[in-house]
Amino acid sequence: MEKFLYLFRGGDMPESKRSPEAMQAHMQEWMTWMGGLMAKGNNVEGEPLHSTGMQVNGSGKMVIDGPFMEGKEMVGGYLLVDAKDMAEAVEISKGCPILEFDGKIEIRAISRTGM
Repeated sequence: MEKFLYLFRGGDMPESKRSPEAMQAHMQEWMTWMGGLMAKGNNVEGEPLHSTGMQVNGSGKMVIDGPFMEGKEMVGGYLLVDAKDMAEAVEISKGCPILEFDGKIEIRAISRTGM
């Protein structure tokens, strides 16, 4: 098995659909999906991320508030997943609830040999 990083972008529920019941149902979809990954031995770990942070840029090591991108492009969380190869990692991602609201999942293999 290889490790893959899922970076979740966007996928926010539209304001018009944000009732407490809808939010709870959507959260249950996430828990069900992630529970299925754990049951199959694919889930390693993951967490949501705060919407604010800091950036350190260039050789001058300038520190600025960040991120500075549109909300739909902001990384909102990550998940480390075990899969046999990239094709399986992609297939596993297709069940993620973030896709219901036009979210994106960037999938990257974790390199064991460095950069």
